Amino acid sequence: MAAATFTTIPAMWLLLLEALAALLLLIFIVWWTMFSGRRRGERRSGDDAAPRRDDPPR
Repeated sequence: MAAATFTTIPAMWLLLLEALAALLLLIFIVWWTMFSGRRRGERRSGDDAAPRRDDPPR
């Protein structure tokens, strides 16, 4: 029984390492998508009707 314990410990560390990598990847994806939006924030409701002067032409 002691021999089985020593062979399962590396497998457990491998699973924990893989779970940590998946968590870090998830955090990175959430962080990347949070800050990759519009440069000046969300549009206001009247922006489509009258563009501002500092907006580039479409």
